Amino acid sequence: MRLRRTRALQRERGRWWRRMGWAIALQGGAGDISPSLLPERRLAKEACLRHCLRLGVDALKSKKSPLDVVELVVRELENNPHFNAGRGSVLTSDGTVEMESCIMDGNTMKCGAVSGLTTVVNAISLARLVMERTHIYLAFDGAEAFAREHGVETLDASHFITPENIERLKQAKEANRVQIDYTQPMQKNEKDAATTDGDSRIGTVGCVAVDNDGNLAAATSTGGFVNKMVGRIGDTPIVGAGTYANSLCAVSATGKGEAIIRGTVARDVAAIMEFKGLSLEEAAACVVKERVPKGNVGLVAVSATGEVTMPFNTTGMYRACATEDGYSEIAIWPSTKD
Repeated sequence: MRLRRTRALQRERGRWWRRMGWAIALQGGAGDISPSLLPERRLAKEACLRHCLRLGVDALKSKKSPLDVVELVVRELENNPHFNAGRGSVLTSDGTVEMESCIMDGNTMKCGAVSGLTTVVNAISLARLVMERTHIYLAFDGAEAFAREHGVETLDASHFITPENIERLKQAKEANRVQIDYTQPMQKNEKDAATTDGDSRIGTVGCVAVDNDGNLAAATSTGGFVNKMVGRIGDTPIVGAGTYANSLCAVSATGKGEAIIRGTVARDVAAIMEFKGLSLEEAAACVVKERVPKGNVGLVAVSATGEVTMPFNTTGMYRACATEDGYSEIAIWPSTKD
């Protein structure tokens, strides 16, 4: 009923509901990404985005479900130390990792989320297992125990504590601040200018996908932010904030978690489409530009008709997308069409 009402609204606005084919989009974090980002860092991240995009496209072409596709892509991003999730997760104030993740199936609206993971190799797969076999959300010791009970791959916590992230934590502690993600190590002048509520370096990974039948799914994963308080939970595992999918669209958000939670960012995109009859691009732009303060958020989203959009109000966002009609993009900073 709601979908028919939305289609009617869109027809009234001259946007006839037509299938455009499969589509996929992924993100590796949004924030104050300087154009002077070291070339080796930029190239490594772009190479990973390109690889993951190809992986997702091939999976969609082989008729894998969107839920399988987003899990596959996010697992790959979690395994890459250049992004803030899984292997690349940043450290808490105690020098530990606390990973969190969420996955949602738009067709059934089933969802699963996890927080406070310290040994699980792929948080997104545990989130899916939670979705399929138990409650919606498990955290900390309970989530770790559930993972062990079901044979989910785990490694000693030391696996996730990289020398680079140890140095990032050291810098953040010296500056008496939290550092939201780690686009590049802080320079001395940054330490001097740092404030206790952090800067706009933001890190998450996520993927959204739609197949030729209009089935949608979203997945997001993160390690949080450098020097965060132990036990802090961000937007990523909060259904409707950092992750959401229904019959209209799938959304994965990235940015400052508290701002995204307050704005119920991912759900708002779907709600604006549903109740105002706007297109995916219009709805996402409304949320990013009008609902959340500048410098706080970015998102990737696809619609049931195969539209894709990747807006952000930060300096940059690591992102990539592809559609069945041949369009593809891999970018960090605003493009000419942005």
